[in-house]
Amino acid sequence: MKKKNKSLKIFRKLHKWPGIVIAFLAILFALSGIVMNHRPLFSTVDVSRKLLPSDYHYKNWNLAAVRGGLPIDSTHFLFFGNIGVWQKNGDEIRDFNQGFPKGVDQRKIYQIRSFQNKLYAATHFGLYEREQTNGQWQKVPIPLKEERLTDLFIKQDSLMVLSRHYLLKSGDGNQFEVIQLPKPVNYERKTSLFTTLWQLHSGELFGLPGKLFVDLLGLVTILLSVTGLLHFFFPKIAKRRRKKKKDNSKLTATRRLNLRWHNVVGYVFILFLLINTTAGMFLRPPLLIPIANSKVGLIPGTHLDNPNPWFDKLRRATWDNNLNSYIFSTSDGFFLADEKLEEQLIPMPVQPPVSVMGCNVLEPIGQGQYLVGSFNGLFIWDIQKQIVLDAFSQQPPQANSGRPISDHMVAGYFELNKQEHYWFDYSRGMLNFEGKASWTMPQEVLEKSPLSLWNTALEIHTGRIFEHLLGPFYILYVPLSGLCLIMVLVSGFLIWWKAYRKTKMQKTSS
Repeated sequence: MKKKNKSLKIFRKLHKWPGIVIAFLAILFALSGIVMNHRPLFSTVDVSRKLLPSDYHYKNWNLAAVRGGLPIDSTHFLFFGNIGVWQKNGDEIRDFNQGFPKGVDQRKIYQIRSFQNKLYAATHFGLYEREQTNGQWQKVPIPLKEERLTDLFIKQDSLMVLSRHYLLKSGDGNQFEVIQLPKPVNYERKTSLFTTLWQLHSGELFGLPGKLFVDLLGLVTILLSVTGLLHFFFPKIAKRRRKKKKDNSKLTATRRLNLRWHNVVGYVFILFLLINTTAGMFLRPPLLIPIANSKVGLIPGTHLDNPNPWFDKLRRATWDNNLNSYIFSTSDGFFLADEKLEEQLIPMPVQPPVSVMGCNVLEPIGQGQYLVGSFNGLFIWDIQKQIVLDAFSQQPPQANSGRPISDHMVAGYFELNKQEHYWFDYSRGMLNFEGKASWTMPQEVLEKSPLSLWNTALEIHTGRIFEHLLGPFYILYVPLSGLCLIMVLVSGFLIWWKAYRKTKMQKTSS
């Protein structure tokens, strides 16, 4: 009996004190997770960067402000990225975002190409076009349900549009043929463990019903956190009322009702909360590192169980005239495809390193040569000679140490002219290969480039928003919070189970 009482005391301590701390963080996880689950719904809502820590203030075009650029003529140059599209004419930089819907998330630009005297922009929410000098951006209807685009390129007389799932081809920029790419050589119906856990954590693995159920888990988390905090403060409130000789009968009834809701909701949803918490812990370093390259089979009947072998895998693409082939950058690596896209895609025998976050730069720099950039660095890739060199050291890339990022977190690149080549580090911003000074960010760019609510929620959910307080230890925010939450959930269930068993045994004996 003494052992049971001792274990119960331990469980109560494990549930009470860590629970008070984790309750506030759990509410942040839940609210930010619900926002992240419905990006289109919140895409028009922005958060001023002035309200955020200094790490989120633009400095020297950092934070993926710029992904690429496109010359219009000898004097006008467009550059684009998370800040939308801006035009540079000499030293003047002016807004070029007219026509995009409200919200900075709606003008998240991945690529811009010129085709038949018009400009086309691949954005997170679809394809847009406008005249090169006048007018405004207008949305172009495309025959896809999921309009998240990743790249644009020109193949001879055709505009090629790449989504996360398909390749689209158009001869006029209005009518599009949807092409499902052939499966690769030695194809296995597998996906990354990271993707599976990501979609399990968000609920997307089971479609809209799954996402709504995870939203429900978020509301449950908030309910458990609030009722748990109330249960902690109720005795203190009652004690103050007794000192003032006030009646506590209603407070006692409220406390019992509060505890009942806390217990019932907790034991009903505990298994789902434990699964969701565990999956989330593996989506951030350090637990992400051991699973980053792991592959698992597709779970039958889920969102990932799709007949398209490239479902959610396409990131960048280009057409190489010399090779007479397409080059595709995917989450499974680089592949060559024949012109008619009828034969199986061939994995490239020698490939540059690419971060798990995807390829950000795929630019031709010579015959059969490409500049390939990601958060793993910047590399010169000679396909014909099958050589990969670090663009900075001119040496072969070093073996991966297990880090998901390198010292050069390449977010973008463009060639302003033959004498000026710029690349963009996520942290340091604009850098020039020839040693020239970077451009000053105009105040107008800063004022018109807030952070989307979705991205703000992502920073809160991953704990990056606390980096200015925790330093490099912020990387432990998610796994430690997850472990704490699991401990609180398990100890709470064991406390309830012991009380439930005791009550049941008393009823049986009577």
